[in-house]
Amino acid sequence: MSHAPATRPLDRDDPLDDFSSREIELDGVAKKVYLMGHGPAVIVMTEMPGISPQVARFARWVRDAGFTVYMPSLFGRDGAVPQAEEGAAVFKRACVSAEFRAFASNASSPVTQWLRALARLAHAECGGPGVGAIGMCFTGNFALSMMLERAVLAPVVCQPSLPLDDPAGTNVAADELAAVRERLEREDLTVMAYRFDGDRFCKAERFAAFSQALGDRFVARVLPDSAANPDTPPFFARVVASPHSVVTAHLIDEAGQPTIEARDEILAFFARRLLG
Repeated sequence: MSHAPATRPLDRDDPLDDFSSREIELDGVAKKVYLMGHGPAVIVMTEMPGISPQVARFARWVRDAGFTVYMPSLFGRDGAVPQAEEGAAVFKRACVSAEFRAFASNASSPVTQWLRALARLAHAECGGPGVGAIGMCFTGNFALSMMLERAVLAPVVCQPSLPLDDPAGTNVAADELAAVRERLEREDLTVMAYRFDGDRFCKAERFAAFSQALGDRFVARVLPDSAANPDTPPFFARVVASPHSVVTAHLIDEAGQPTIEARDEILAFFARRLLG
């Protein structure tokens, strides 16, 4: 079975026509989920302001590495190039949404319960030892909260941006963090985490807080700002306005680039935990 290549034009809306889509209702809440691939499941959670062509490209890389991608639509216009005004409007709506506790330093976002249920479903449908999960930006911390679901074995936290008003906040309830640490140690698991050094939305204080809470089970990678792609969509150039998206908008798709090395490390992490 031939696949559409992972890389499509990044400056045009992506029709996502190589994914199948399903309306999945869990815990009384229905969301559209895009699926593709074969093998153990990996939940790919989009960054702001939605499933961009760059996020879809990352999902295709995950597929090509031997996994079934489950990519829920959480906000924004699916497949859209991140424009500045439209993206800013999505960002503002999400900030006041009850699903996302954008300003809660030590409380988890309610949507993480739905995502844990999605992980359970994905594991039941795809089999294997468990599932992987990657969160980015607004959803970055969610991969960590999902560790309360035992099916999740490979959590990746990319530039976690919540809470927006406390650089040292974790957006995860203290009892949940303690439970996650206990599980990481009991099952000999790790969390992979990525950020750019000069990220305005995910500063060093946040990674320090996670390191304090999780110890050496929290494996942090901090990329130099010089590794960030300067040619980004308008939302990232004008609203984000700093190096931010390690494996999507700020990734430089060339061999030897630190962002490509981060991507490859993430795919190898999924393979190690899920493919055996």
